[in-house]
Formats: sequence, structure tokens, C-alpha cells
Amino acid sequence: MRITSKGQVTIPIEVRHKLGLLPDAEVEIAVVGREARIRKVRGPQGRGGRLIAHMRGRGTGRLSTDEIMALTRGER
Repeated sequence: MRITSKGQVTIPIEVRHKLGLLPDAEVEIAVVGREARIRKVRGPQGRGGRLIAHMRGRGTGRLSTDEIMALTRGER
């Protein structure tokens, strides 16, 4: 494995499958002694978790699910 001029490394597919790393997955790299360890970010640190945390409590609750679905389908 080589590091590109941009500092990028391709993670072999076997490793990605074993760790469950999908495209756009967030990973964390930790330096332990003279080693670099990579692991998948879990919980609210991930992009999805941050988006959910950001949106939590922002809804007004004025529309029912059926009303929201009607709006998304252009029925109103």
C-alpha cells in the first residue's frame, strides 16, 4: 500500500468489509506508539448522528403524518 501525494491511502476491500466501512463512512485514526489504528466512528460523532442531534427538537408538531405526506406528494 502506498500513500499518494495527497496523503491518501486505499483501504483494501477485505478490510472495509470486515469493518463495515461503506462509502462516506467516517473513520478515526489513532496513533498508538509507532502504529496508526483506524476504526469506524460510532454514535453521535458520525455525520448522521450529528445531523439528527442538530435537528432534534426543531419540529413544531403542528402537522400530522398524513398532512406531511400529502405535502410531499403535492396533494395540497
